[in-house]
Amino acid sequence: MQQLTSRRQVHALTVLFVCTYMVSYLTRINYGAVISEMVTDTGFPRTLLSMAVTGSFITYGLGQVISGVLGDHISPKKLISLGLLVTICMNLLISICRDPYQMCAVWCVNGFAQSLMWPPMVRLMTALLSQEDYKTVAAKVNWGASFGTILVYLISPLIISFCGWRYVFVFSACAGLIMLFFWLRYAYEIQPQKRVKTAAAPGSNRLLLQPLVLAIMLSITLQGMLRDGVTTWMPTYISEVFRLDNVVSILTGVILPLFSLLCIQAATTLYTKKLTNPLICAAVLFSAGAAAALFLFLLEGRSAIVSVILSALLTGCMHGVNLMLVCMVPLYFQKYGHVSTISGVINACTYVGSAISTYGIAALSASSGWSTTVFIWFLIALTGTLLCLFSARPWKQRYMQD
Repeated sequence: MQQLTSRRQVHALTVLFVCTYMVSYLTRINYGAVISEMVTDTGFPRTLLSMAVTGSFITYGLGQVISGVLGDHISPKKLISLGLLVTICMNLLISICRDPYQMCAVWCVNGFAQSLMWPPMVRLMTALLSQEDYKTVAAKVNWGASFGTILVYLISPLIISFCGWRYVFVFSACAGLIMLFFWLRYAYEIQPQKRVKTAAAPGSNRLLLQPLVLAIMLSITLQGMLRDGVTTWMPTYISEVFRLDNVVSILTGVILPLFSLLCIQAATTLYTKKLTNPLICAAVLFSAGAAAALFLFLLEGRSAIVSVILSALLTGCMHGVNLMLVCMVPLYFQKYGHVSTISGVINACTYVGSAISTYGIAALSASSGWSTTVFIWFLIALTGTLLCLFSARPWKQRYMQD
């Protein structure tokens, strides 16, 4: 199918992708949003209940690689439809689970189902949109993550207050069912990706083993550790440090995606107008996140509002880094003919970091306290800054000369 040229078609496609991505977040991060209430209600320890989130990140990350390869050879529309269908079933199923081991098994399947969405979506965007439209639409699609997070953290306290945390998953499943209907009706079908041989492609079969690409993959892993780890445990951090009620602390999670929206828009403007190198842009965002983490460490226990704002700035910056490294970087590999595969592999690194941090933060905060945990966040962001900064010049010389 030819690229879309009509502004109306591009806008309609953008809305469809944003809504789909929003629902994917709504049906994935809801577990993390209610985990503090689950600990209180069930009496199971935080580390035991967090296994489900960690397991889902692992299966999501592994699934990204599989989904990326499949997205180049199988209809992206069908893959995303399958992902939505399975995640609907898993959200319904987890609402009746009675022990953390059942929850872990169900949520691991949910993680794999969720992985069937992003790489095929990237494949659709690169096939249907020009490069300039791709940059704009990819940024807006990431708004869907923030919209989904806002909805989860706004709705969850209300549902918990009236019905209990299990109905948060029922609500999410209903939203997924509605989205599946619209996706099947309005999504485009495209042909499988054809590999293009170019003069620039020698050794492209070992792209992912090049030191520069490995440095980027490590940076993405660090970004995932901060973005999802802080998002998952920030309500618990606020609840324990400032002795707030679980419902109130969950509601503070709304601030995170609001900052994420601002940071994604700022990162888009910075990238398209000023810093055309995605690695430099990522370094700037990592450094801003490091500053936020450092102030959070220095001001621990002083003010709940300030702590929420600094946590929100940290995660918002990581969403900006994600936009640069996971959404913009794959464009430069289009010449090698496997956009979906590359997107899936590098996005998998995000969830390697997510899996490490989700369980790691629970264990570290329990054993060493939140002060040490927050300082580790600062060191992670600082390491990401240095990696991106030192990789920026080689990236420009190798991939931005055409």
